Amino acid sequence: MSVRQFESTQTTRSREADVSDVQAVVSTGKGRPVEVVTIKVPDPGPGEAVVRVQACGVCHTDLHYREGGISDDYPFLLGHEAAGVVEQVGEGVTDVAPGDFVVLNWRAVCGVCRACKRGRPQYCFDTHNAAQPMTLADGTPLEPALGIGAFAEKTLVHAGQCTKVDPSARAAVAGLLGCGVMAGIGSAVNTGGVGPGDTVAVIGCGGVGDGAVAGAAMAGARRIIAVDTDPKKLSWAQDFGATHTVNAAEQDSVEAIRELTGGFGADVVIDAVGRVETFKQAFYARDLAGTVVLVGVPTPDMTLDLPLLDVFGRGGAIKSSWYGDCLPERDFPMLVELYQQGRLPLEKFVTEEIALDQVENAFEKMHHGEVLRSVVTF
Repeated sequence: MSVRQFESTQTTRSREADVSDVQAVVSTGKGRPVEVVTIKVPDPGPGEAVVRVQACGVCHTDLHYREGGISDDYPFLLGHEAAGVVEQVGEGVTDVAPGDFVVLNWRAVCGVCRACKRGRPQYCFDTHNAAQPMTLADGTPLEPALGIGAFAEKTLVHAGQCTKVDPSARAAVAGLLGCGVMAGIGSAVNTGGVGPGDTVAVIGCGGVGDGAVAGAAMAGARRIIAVDTDPKKLSWAQDFGATHTVNAAEQDSVEAIRELTGGFGADVVIDAVGRVETFKQAFYARDLAGTVVLVGVPTPDMTLDLPLLDVFGRGGAIKSSWYGDCLPERDFPMLVELYQQGRLPLEKFVTEEIALDQVENAFEKMHHGEVLRSVVTF
């Protein structure tokens, strides 16, 4: 066969394979159980990539999508904490290539918005997603969770959402950096600026909170106080480096944190719950000129009432943390390397590995606090 005939054959095959039919988890309406259905994934267009998903964590954000807490643009293609291998790339893609092992991210920075131009790409205000839709079998467009949609055998993303990491890392572990664990680690390291010798308190010890505990430990904090109402979660927090625990169902959190910090309060207090009550606890549990970080996501109906004099009088900083203020291309490879070196216990976040048709059951376990992360593996 001549080169021209070979190229012609390849072009014909490409046209015949414009769309892949794969199995995926879809949410069709508020509160309805999710379904495993066949969806159509188009070949990548300019700037896009198709990734064969190897693992995807079950995150609270996916449950928020199912419950209508993000938007009402059903049907949703759920899943976003994912790792896999690039299968195809579209025109103009140079940063990743077929065969690359990647963690997917939902902050593919644009490089031209006002945040990017000021050298703060971690706050990019115009992040990229794939231009083409993935669809149901009947052609109905799907809204992918956080622009990813990775409870699927394959997914279509913007190539900038693919971050290359060490291919020897286990996908079920590395993929968790795609959302909750990164949000937690980053809330301590990037947003909170935790450093050697600091005292840190983390309120709420689920996946995000334990990520914050792990991040604080990695940064060299000398005292890390984990706060929760669930003894099981407090035990988990100790696995990630918490030096002290406070059961908020049995004692006043603010008083307990102060008692454990010489009466002063912690240098950095991280609210990984995102409720008015826990934010106030974080605010009053910090030292003078300390830092409060809100990484737990509140609901739209929540409002905060604080004496303005207290805000002024305590000084310091009150910050919200978006995605742990991470820059995926900087943070993902570094954190995977630390995991590979045994310095960051990412594997401890994986409570169980499940099949695609067990996502609904995983939501139930998550709701009852039975797991840190269920991870779908393919």
